[in-house]
Amino acid sequence: MKFFDPHIHITSRTTDDLQAMADAGVRAVIEPAFWLGQPRTTVGSYVDYFSSLVGWERFRCSQFGITHYCAIGLNSKEANNEALAREVLELIPHFALKEGVVAIGEIGYDEITPAEERAYQAQLQMAVDWDTVVMVHSPHRDKKRGIRRSIDVAREAGVDMRKLIIDHNNEETVRDVLDAGAWAAFTIYPHTKMDSERMVEIVRRYGSERVIVDSSADWGVSDALSVPRTAALMLSSGIPAADVEATTWSNAIAAYRQSGQIDVDALNASPSIDQRRLFADNSVLRGQAPRVEIPATSLQERSCC
Repeated sequence: MKFFDPHIHITSRTTDDLQAMADAGVRAVIEPAFWLGQPRTTVGSYVDYFSSLVGWERFRCSQFGITHYCAIGLNSKEANNEALAREVLELIPHFALKEGVVAIGEIGYDEITPAEERAYQAQLQMAVDWDTVVMVHSPHRDKKRGIRRSIDVAREAGVDMRKLIIDHNNEETVRDVLDAGAWAAFTIYPHTKMDSERMVEIVRRYGSERVIVDSSADWGVSDALSVPRTAALMLSSGIPAADVEATTWSNAIAAYRQSGQIDVDALNASPSIDQRRLFADNSVLRGQAPRVEIPATSLQERSCC
């Protein structure tokens, strides 16, 4: 099976993780802009971070046959530094329309403060103006209220619910999201939020329509292989293969291809890997022989152009 992990923080993962993901069948990822653990203090740090999402991390994934997309936005936690937040909001238009950017995100609420809501509303307006997808971060505390508020504010802003992906769901929130017509995404963690066993039961109860499985693997205790692991558990638990494929591959494509940035035919084709390539004079290699795997169709295309 092929897998799409539409919420993973690649900047926090090693190349060993990327190789393991590729070996497990992960073919594509989305890396949303997020909090790095230590608060940023200048807008320049955001310039460099956003640049890495559309540049180095995209290149790094490609070296293992994984297609990398990203989402650009001011995360909810850092929206509470309002002076810096205003500068970051002015920066977002310079990155959010670049190649490979499939959404504004992850945005929304952390503590559900007025500052977070102002930043959320400003970015929702950008998404409406650009007719793009929104990835919403739901709060870790008071999640149900936060998700309901996220949906209400997005609807007030004029966001098409078909372009709204609410992440970090659980059993208490899934019905609200699905009833709103939005996409319900679930982050699978080893010890918190949502685990694979609970995810199996959610798919068993609600089916696979507009349900998405992702890892949200970051710099904390998390698992870059949680999507393929959850798929395996679903299959062994009797969940139909079509539902497994939908929740771990095709639903993510359907949701995020609305950005116009996803080439489905390219995702379904064999990946081209050439570790001889460099990015800003840098390589992912550390002394080993470069791996080169270029499908015959790609060679034919090169020779005819």
